[in-house]
Formats: sequence, C-alpha cells, structure tokens
Amino acid sequence: MRLDPELQIYRDLMERPTEFEDGFDIKTIIGMLFLAFCILPGSIYLGLVMGADLGSAAEWTTIILFAELARRSFTKLSRQEIYILYYVASHLVRANGSLSIAGGYFGWMIYNQYFAYSQAAKGFGISGQIPRWVVPPEDSMALIQRTFLHRDWLVPILLAVSTSFVERLSWYGFGYTLFRVTSDKENLPFPMAPIAAQGVTALAEITSKSETWRWKLFSVGAMVGVAFGVVYVGIPAVSGVFLSKPIQLIPIPFLDLTQKTEAFLPATATGITLNLGSVIVGTVIPFWAVVGSFAAAAGTFVLNPTLYKAGMLTTWRYGMDAIQTNFANSVDFYLSWGLGIALAVALVSFVDIGIDAVRESRARRSTSSVKSTVWMPPPPPGRGDIPIAVALGLWAFAATFYIILCRILIPNFPWAYFVFFGFIWTPMQSYVSARVRGIAGQYIGIPFEREAAFILSGYKGVDIWFAPIPLNNYAGLAEQFRVVELTGTKFTSIIKAELCMFPIILFASFFYWQFLWKIAEIPSVQYPYAQKFWQLQALNQSLWYTATAEGNSYLLKALKPSIIGTAFGSAVVAYWLFSLFRLPITAIFGFIRGLGYLPMSILPEIIGAGAAQFYLIPRFGARQWKLYATVLMAGFSCGMGLIGMACVAIAMIQRSVTQLPF
Repeated sequence: MRLDPELQIYRDLMERPTEFEDGFDIKTIIGMLFLAFCILPGSIYLGLVMGADLGSAAEWTTIILFAELARRSFTKLSRQEIYILYYVASHLVRANGSLSIAGGYFGWMIYNQYFAYSQAAKGFGISGQIPRWVVPPEDSMALIQRTFLHRDWLVPILLAVSTSFVERLSWYGFGYTLFRVTSDKENLPFPMAPIAAQGVTALAEITSKSETWRWKLFSVGAMVGVAFGVVYVGIPAVSGVFLSKPIQLIPIPFLDLTQKTEAFLPATATGITLNLGSVIVGTVIPFWAVVGSFAAAAGTFVLNPTLYKAGMLTTWRYGMDAIQTNFANSVDFYLSWGLGIALAVALVSFVDIGIDAVRESRARRSTSSVKSTVWMPPPPPGRGDIPIAVALGLWAFAATFYIILCRILIPNFPWAYFVFFGFIWTPMQSYVSARVRGIAGQYIGIPFEREAAFILSGYKGVDIWFAPIPLNNYAGLAEQFRVVELTGTKFTSIIKAELCMFPIILFASFFYWQFLWKIAEIPSVQYPYAQKFWQLQALNQSLWYTATAEGNSYLLKALKPSIIGTAFGSAVVAYWLFSLFRLPITAIFGFIRGLGYLPMSILPEIIGAGAAQFYLIPRFGARQWKLYATVLMAGFSCGMGLIGMACVAIAMIQRSVTQLPF
C-alpha cells in the first residue's frame, strides 16, 4: 500500500534498542492510584459535558507531576518508567467508543440502562426485548434509585468484569503473536509507531533540570486551555450546581442553526462548533485527511437539498434539529452511501496488500539465494518475550471462553458463527490489518462484518447485539508492542501493569459512575453532550437492532442496494484515479470519516488544518510543526482537564452536601 508523502516524515524516526529495562515499580503503582482517583473523574465529567476525554492531558499531567517529585527527591524517571506511566494513563482515562465514555465498565452500564428504556428503543419496538443480563427491568429499584448496589445488577456486572479480564488475555496473546510475525519475522516498518515512542522520549526530558522547548510550548497550551476551559466548561458546570439550567456563554456541544436555515437548506444540518480544541486538533491531523472530511461534510449543503427535492430524503420534516436531521438523512441515504464507500475502500486495500505481498516475496527471492529454515527468528535477549505457544494458548483459551459464554447466553443462535469468528475470521483479518499498519500506518477492516453476520444468520432477537462474541481486530496491538520495543521497555512490564491496573480501574469506575449517577440523572441538562449525542446513538443503535428484532426491520428498509452499488463504484474509481495521479490517499479515508460527522464538527478542524498547512508548516517545517502541534495539543488538553477536575470536585461537594438529611 502506498504511503502518502505527508506520512513519510513519520517513517524510520527511531532505531530498535539493544537493551531493555523493566518499567514497572512502586512509582507506577502510585501513578495508577493518582490517575484512578484524581484524573479519572475529570475525564468522565468532560466526556459527559463536552464529549472529550482528558486524552494526552492525563499522560502529561501524571508524568510532569512525578517528574517534579523525582527531581525534588534527587532521582529521575527512566524512559521505561515514563512509558509505563504513559501506558497506564492512556488506558485508564481515555474514552472508549464514539460517545466519549471514559471510566471503564460502569460507564457503559449507565449508557445501556439509558438506551434500554429510551424513547428511541421504545419507538422502534425493541425496548422489551433487551435481556436482563444487560440491564435490570425498567421497574427495578436499581434504576429507580439509580444505584449499582442492587442484586439486579449482579449478572451484568459479573459478565462485564469476567469478559474484560479474559479480553486482556486474548489481546496480549494474539497481539504479541502478530507483533512477532509482522515485526520480527517480516520486518515491517510500522511508520506510525515511532511517533508514540518519540513522545515518550520527549517526556523523559522533563526529568532533567533544564527547560526545553517542549515544556515552554506545553505551558502555553495549558494556559490557553485553562482560559478557554473556564468559559466553556467552568461557567456551565458551576452555574449548574446552583441553577436548574446551566449558563452557557458558548453553546455546548455546538450552535444548532438547522431550524433557522431549513427554508433555503432543507434536510441539511447546519451550525458551528465553537470549541477551540477542535481547531487545534485540525493542526495535528494530516491535512488531506481533514480536507477529505470537510469535503464530505460540506457536500451535504448541496447534496441534501438536491436529494430532498428529488424525493429521496422522505423521512426529514421541517422543525427537526441537527441530531434528528442527521438521523433522518442517514436512514434515507447516507447509511447506504457510507456502506458502499466503506466496502470499496476495504476491497482496494486488500488488493493493495496482495500486490505488496507479491512484490515483497519477489524482492526477497531475488536478494537471497538461501532460503531460511527458521519460521520465526529468536527474539532479542532481555526483551521480556514469552513463548509463542503460550501466547497462542492465552488467545485460544479466551476465544473458547467467549464461545461457551455466548452459547449459554444465546442458546438459539447458530454456534458455528461463534467458532468462525473466534478461530478463523478474527486471526485472519487481524493479520491482514496488521500488515497494513506495518506498511502504511493505516487501519483497515471489513465494515459492518458483525452486523452482516447477525442479519444473514436469520436469527430473531435483540440479545445477540449485546453478546460478547469473539470478533476482534488486534492489528493495533502489533503496533503497540512495536512502541514498547522502541522505548526499550520489557514486555513483562505490560503484564505487571495490566494485572495491577485491573482491580484499580474496576473500583474507581464503580465509585465515580455510581456517585455521578446518584447525584444527577445521566443524561440531563447538566451534561449537554450526553443529552444531545446519546439520543443520536440510541436512534442509530435501535435502527440496526431492528434487523433481528421481532416485527418490522427498519434497517433492511433503510439499506438500498442501488445507492450502495453507486457509492461502491464511485469510490473504486476515485481510489484508482488518486493512485494513478499520485494524489493523497488519506483524503479518501478522511472522506469516509466525514460521512459520520455533523458538518459543524468539521469546520473548526479545516480552519486549524489550513492554518497549519499554509502558514505554520512553511514557517517551521513539516516534521518540526508536527512535534510542536502534538505538545501544544497536550498542553491545551491538560488545561481543559484541570478545569474539568475542578468542576467535578465542586459538583461532587455541593451535591453531597445537599443530599444530606440534615
């Protein structure tokens, strides 16, 4: 697969180390506790209010704090210790999924109980078909009193905890195996891996006594984040403590203008996101990826009115807001259009992989006259490797566990699908995707594979959508092990960190989600992002679930073969033309990303991308600006995160006091 020139600067930034050290020690354990009980609540709160987790702010804040403590204790943090802190921070507080739900298992339980009895689920007729091993019944005291401390939550909690633990065994075992095959055996470059490794190396500079440009730039970003956070997050959060409706000087999550423009832009979601963070994100993302997203989103201003006048957008009605308009148009057109484009990109990507494999095989045969009889080269000494047989055993145990569990939970579903997903499809697509990551640094997968399998099985029931089926793509884990290697960290450090982190995140997730849910309903006006986007997620989710629900299948009616075929053909031709004229392929991937975005979310990103491409990069250079932008974004996120943590602390204290019976 061709690597765009814009991404060439990321290739071969670091060489493999020859010595490895253990990064797990008492400092890491203290760091986990700090993250779980000080940083995590702020990340949860920001996700509910503005749809953004603390992201890199958690990593920077933790490492800066511990670096300063180390300096004052006349010691320093090694690069390996910094990486494990970085690893823990990125796994503890980052949001999971499109809803920016941080905080682990219990956050998704909060969403599931909302979805199960939402107006969307009831309107599509699937609310009563959701099993009790997902959420308690609607009249349960567990939901009325908003508490996890009830026996009706016992089975859902046990399922979440057990599957999460087994999943760790699965990803470590198969992710490590993929790394050995693609990195050690095939020696693929993994062009994006040095970015994270370079970031950790840069963080190690903080432990020195001299200030670097990174620290200065980080401080500037942090102050900007604090100033903006006070207005964007602080005022609404503090005012919401004392008022029934929070004061929003800047609309959260966006300013909706759909109803004001519907007269001349029918069936078109309009508005603008006024989040400064989105502008900074645009300076970090590859330029042509943002251009592709902007083209997809901006095209709706022409395409949607045209389709509406042609009678193709029949679900939309005057008076709908942006969220309702987006869903209505998805049902009529964009679901099918996006599916066709995604299938086309998957196809041409697999074709590219085949071509690359043939070329690589020919090159190796031409440069080596002696065939190697060793199927896997020995690992470097001291790297902390485990036998591949053990790694595959962990993965096989996890896959078997999921198959048996799904068989118990959904006895009427064809069990052959579970076996196929676990032992055939998951390893096959993971390997293919890992090769793409190793060659071009891009993700690839078959779109809607899970959904298609459920529909084609002929099974009737909503419960299958909540089952922990053994369908995964572990390609990213091969790249992650490459990052661990580049930082000179022993692989056993990751095992120790995971074993220690699991109970900590379990308790912290329970504690903070229980507390926030108890003091205020989620979602509500106190959490603007959740109130807006959880509704959209519930509508989209309900539409898909009707494909196997008893009664009418709204999804099958929404899928239009003619639109899918047109989109598929158009994308294949576009991909071929881009390759022929050596145009940036990242624009096509960005276009797919833009199909799922509201137009107002892309506008700030294109502003930031334009400023970077036409002013900042010519002034500083492409590679140097990418380093600057990453640090600036981290500082901004840190500043916003500090405000978020302060706000959640104020809210917790005030609500705790007001709920006391005296």
